[in-house]
Amino acid sequence: MDAVKVEKNPLIRFWNFLKEDTWQSMVVSLILAFIVIKFIFFPVLSMITGAAMPLVIVESCSMHHSRTLTQILNDPIYDQFGIGSENASSFSFKNGLEKGDIIFVVSGKNAKVGDVIIFNGGQANPIIHRVVKSTETFTTKGDNNNGLLPSEQGIRKELVVGKAVFRIPYLGWIKLIFYEPMKNPGERGLCK
Repeated sequence: MDAVKVEKNPLIRFWNFLKEDTWQSMVVSLILAFIVIKFIFFPVLSMITGAAMPLVIVESCSMHHSRTLTQILNDPIYDQFGIGSENASSFSFKNGLEKGDIIFVVSGKNAKVGDVIIFNGGQANPIIHRVVKSTETFTTKGDNNNGLLPSEQGIRKELVVGKAVFRIPYLGWIKLIFYEPMKNPGERGLCK
């Protein structure tokens, strides 16, 4: 008769438990994944990027483009900021951002006109808009918005969470699908 060998090393026993195909091992694995992501991955990523929130998900259509950036910058509202279609080539995110995009964020200390920043605008979630004026404070505008919101003007630098540097398209929908049913019907779904 073969006896079942019992591993004495507790770490190896725990590792073998995690590899089991049981609901208990799945629950423990999910708890461990949460702990690692929340208390190790995000703090380390935040330290590396210099941004309090190194990854954010676009939750609205304010940066959606149904036209080219050159056409958007021809709108008269940009005249007051001295911005025109000739600026489009130097601006980031020329194709805009879509609802559900995951944005990688770095420190926004050196943000300039044309950059897309994430800032606390007195709403439940931070706002992701393009800088149209940079002095001691920032003024931003959502590329898809008709005008400026009051919260987009006079943004103090300490309210800036960071600057967007690249995006992972649509992957954020994994999270958004749980919140979409709670939104107003006109704000649900993909941008049009």
